[in-house]
Amino acid sequence: MNKQQKKQAGLRRRHTRVRGKISGTPARPRMCVTRSNNNLYVQVIDDVAGKTLCAVSTLGPEFKATGASGATVEGAAALGSIIGNKARELGVTEVVFDRGGHLYHGRVKALADAARETGLKF
Repeated sequence: MNKQQKKQAGLRRRHTRVRGKISGTPARPRMCVTRSNNNLYVQVIDDVAGKTLCAVSTLGPEFKATGASGATVEGAAALGSIIGNKARELGVTEVVFDRGGHLYHGRVKALADAARETGLKF
């Protein structure tokens, strides 16, 4: 097993462990963060109904209008405020944060903090 395979296996293991403990409900959906080297993807998911309520990514037009890069902490903060506003428009005030197996640090933390500033509670 090479270094990249070990990293991916560890990420899968951590994500499985996190997902075993949390789940989204209609009253408190799950905010799932997926991170790559260049982009971030965020979804607000109702796991009971199996539906995505809203989603944004650094590749979408809302984010492109900000002019930030998806590979930076500033870009993650901009994406967090966008998803927070979209979720509040749908009437979602509380979410369960799913960090996707990634450390709560850097871009993931910046996204979460910016979403909290818009009024989401988690």
